[in-house]
Amino acid sequence: MARAFVTKIVTANDLLVGDAVYLTSSNLWSRDFHEAKICLNEDEATRLLDSTNFHQHHIVGAYLADVAARDGRPVELLHFREKFRTKGPSNYFHGKQEFNNQQGVA
Repeated sequence: MARAFVTKIVTANDLLVGDAVYLTSSNLWSRDFHEAKICLNEDEATRLLDSTNFHQHHIVGAYLADVAARDGRPVELLHFREKFRTKGPSNYFHGKQEFNNQQGVA
């Protein structure tokens, strides 16, 4: 029996900065997953992922990520890995992690 489709978004890493980015409905990349375009079926997800070939000068490693959605917008990343990626590169404190460290945010 085939698995039920889970709502997806396209994610990648910004080529220059390294942050996780998400493909929006305007075909731009955002660092906020709440702005990502939602894929409601497998065909749409595959088509949107294939469209990232035209973005290779901005991003690297595009793939589909599972999300929970409400009112046509993503509200929660469903996998630990995706939640972790929103905090920025993890090899040392810099970028978002350094800011959060300075603010005392876990």
